[in-house]
Amino acid sequence: MRKLIRSAAVGMSLAASVLFAPQAIAQDAHAPEQHIAGTDVQLSPDGALDAQTRTIAEANTAAVSATATLCGTGYELEFAEQLPDSRRYGTLFTYVKSSVGAYGVCAVFDNNTTSAKHMKLKLCPNKAGAACPTDEGTYSQYAGPVKYESSNSLYVMCSPVTAIMWDANGTAIIDRVRSATLCD
Repeated sequence: MRKLIRSAAVGMSLAASVLFAPQAIAQDAHAPEQHIAGTDVQLSPDGALDAQTRTIAEANTAAVSATATLCGTGYELEFAEQLPDSRRYGTLFTYVKSSVGAYGVCAVFDNNTTSAKHMKLKLCPNKAGAACPTDEGTYSQYAGPVKYESSNSLYVMCSPVTAIMWDANGTAIIDRVRSATLCD
């Protein structure tokens, strides 16, 4: 009888380790840090996985903090992009908010030149016929924020954002259109 109980206990122990081990391993998998060191800024889950966003945010903590403050409470950094390229005349930051029944996207276009530039930032909801919040003018610091909030996440995700910056001659030195969120 003792052998039977021991055998049953060993068998149950083995079965439990097989059934629960994958779950324990999955929980121990290292997720990327969701916070930008030296700031109060949280990364969205997609932002945490995007190497470019992390690199730009970690190198520009003052700008990340300032632009996050403009977007408001509950927003997390979704992506950051130097524009037009590594010359970095400007940096486009987008933030997302996702809570039960409240979704939002916010964009800020940072002027990284030493002078005021004519800039335009436009965010269009992923919804036919919706108005596109736009900020256009001559700015020495940034254009925006432009925001869109909805109770429907489909209107927020994959919303196109346009960032344009012109030089003193009226030539576009940045003309970028992309999705405001990291979507497929």
